[in-house]
Amino acid sequence: MNSPGKTTPPRYTDRTFPSYRFVPGKAPHPTRDPEGHSYNKPLEKLEPFVVDQWQSCDEYLYGIDLFNHGYWWEAHEALEAVWVAAGRQTETGLFIQGLIQVSVAHLKRFQGFNDVAKRMATGGLDKMKYIKGVYLGVDVTAFRHDVKLYCANNDQFPVIIKLVMN
Repeated sequence: MNSPGKTTPPRYTDRTFPSYRFVPGKAPHPTRDPEGHSYNKPLEKLEPFVVDQWQSCDEYLYGIDLFNHGYWWEAHEALEAVWVAAGRQTETGLFIQGLIQVSVAHLKRFQGFNDVAKRMATGGLDKMKYIKGVYLGVDVTAFRHDVKLYCANNDQFPVIIKLVMN
């Protein structure tokens, strides 16, 4: 999962990325500021998320694309719509919430808040601790390993999620 060097992460949708990656304090807030890349954009409301049809959920795949390309705040927003559609307290909902927290951890580490990043990542991984194997296309064991390594080493590249497409 972790991609050394300058390898281009895979894409799972053809949706365009926002005009900038939001980092708090560095750019206009995407939804609250009139200069934001998603200002006045309606929130995504999805049909109920069906676990065995994850490959056809464009918002989930776009959330992974955003994550892989360093749009961590935006990935959080996209995945939040999926989290709601999956049911926040379901196994799937908790897994997606874990992905959201790992995305936030990446943003916090990018901002230099390493302790916050480690706490967020730990909390996110805890949400998926009972899931084994490949789930929603994610090799969960490899993902856990890569996230822990990323949080432990300041010279580590961000985690890349390479989905296992059936």
